[in-house]
Amino acid sequence: MSIVVFRNAAIHTGDDRRPTAQALAVRDGELVSVGSEAEVRAATGPGAELVDLDGAAVIPGFYDGHIHTAQYAHSLTTVDLSGTRSLAQALERIAARAAGLPPGEWLLGGRWNSNVWEPPVQPDRHALDAVCPDNPVALTTVDVHTLWVNSAALRAAGIGASTPDPVGGHIVRDDAGRPTGILRETATEPLRRFTAADDLGSLLRTAQERLLALGITSVHDIDGEDCRAAYLRMRAEGELKLRVHKAIRLEHLETALAEGRRTGQGDDWFRTGPLKVFSDGALGSHTCHMSRPMRGGDHGIAIVPYDELLRLFRTAAGAGIAVATHAIGDQANHLVLDAYEELGPTPGLRHRIEHAQHLQRRDVARLARLGVVASMQPVHCTSDIDLVDSLLAGHDLASYAWRDLLDAGAALAFGSDAPVEDPDPFAALYAAVTRTRPDGSPVGGWQPEQRITMAEAIRAHTVGAAYAAGEDGRKGLLVPGMLADFAVLDTDLYRESPEAVLRTRVLSTVVGGEVRWSAA
Repeated sequence: MSIVVFRNAAIHTGDDRRPTAQALAVRDGELVSVGSEAEVRAATGPGAELVDLDGAAVIPGFYDGHIHTAQYAHSLTTVDLSGTRSLAQALERIAARAAGLPPGEWLLGGRWNSNVWEPPVQPDRHALDAVCPDNPVALTTVDVHTLWVNSAALRAAGIGASTPDPVGGHIVRDDAGRPTGILRETATEPLRRFTAADDLGSLLRTAQERLLALGITSVHDIDGEDCRAAYLRMRAEGELKLRVHKAIRLEHLETALAEGRRTGQGDDWFRTGPLKVFSDGALGSHTCHMSRPMRGGDHGIAIVPYDELLRLFRTAAGAGIAVATHAIGDQANHLVLDAYEELGPTPGLRHRIEHAQHLQRRDVARLARLGVVASMQPVHCTSDIDLVDSLLAGHDLASYAWRDLLDAGAALAFGSDAPVEDPDPFAALYAAVTRTRPDGSPVGGWQPEQRITMAEAIRAHTVGAAYAAGEDGRKGLLVPGMLADFAVLDTDLYRESPEAVLRTRVLSTVVGGEVRWSAA
């Protein structure tokens, strides 16, 4: 195959030994030379195809270390309640979407956040019944840990006054014991069969274009077996343009074990990832597991008890499957670290904590010592500032502690958790470097001692995420022998201000040496 040389660029390799270059050469999807144009041209010979990048900046392709691509794809075609500031405003959007649906068809979507509504009222099924009586409705919160449903949806799922709370879940009830329409954590599972997309492959192809347009070349997907099957079909049909590291959800563990799946199994386009386990819930839903009560008295929910958590870790690791455990509250993180420590060394497997938002200070060094990867999403920090200050006031915690984790020697991997947050990696970099919202508040940053540098943030969103997946030998750096995955940008992230980075445009995204998306 011919060699392609991408030249006339400000290339940031991510490699400390040679951080910058002006050209790179690609053959068979891999980098074969990176350096000055003279060096690269000399190494490749006169017959190489030349691509002039007109002085643009180039960085390794972003790796989203935690994203729900099926949910994100689905969110592109459903009602979006993000940004609503009252129950009435949310109901207006719902009513407008319902008007276009035939009777009986499900109305799905969500991303509502009653914590920011004025007043911050918890919605119920009666409000939905009033604007959408003829269609079952199921709407997730922005953190995807609570579902708001109407009476028709409760009937379809068989949930009534006599339905008990499931282990790790809660059916919110009125004074008479009737479900209000708010379902938390595992109580949402009976709705899952109604909320799956009919043509997920088509939705994923659309989502794939959106992600490529953001300079994302790899994703660590957290969704279910329908998503896995859709990606495998895309791979077989030559329609997969970005690389997928596919987690195994807990409900599919037995199937995965029976099939002999192991973390890392596959090829450079699609690999099996870790087992995803939920230890607790989320702060916004008051279900994150805390050692001390949040405002209002809640300690949250331990979704998987410790003994079962340890059993799952041993089962997965014994089968060659790494574990990625969701933990947000400080007690959840503490117990997950206890379980990883009791599990002991598992050579070849990199275990992770997903989110790791609120840590007991003594656990920062322990996380690093155990070699557990902190898989975190920077925009969660700036989205949750008011929530943390309100619900966790007086708690002495290391919250979104990127600086402390890096200083302790922990491996840090960044992602978005889309559709909980937007998958835009530039917003993540801005949040990590400034710890402010896009409007610059709070001035000086929230808990600014936890800020990190732009180079550290980019590393976490490239080679850090690749390390978490055990793929750092193939992804995350622009050096010979690595995959030719990179983003061409109109802004040099290493030289411009964080505010300029927030306005960055991707000019093209290259995966495997081929331009998979272009703004032109």
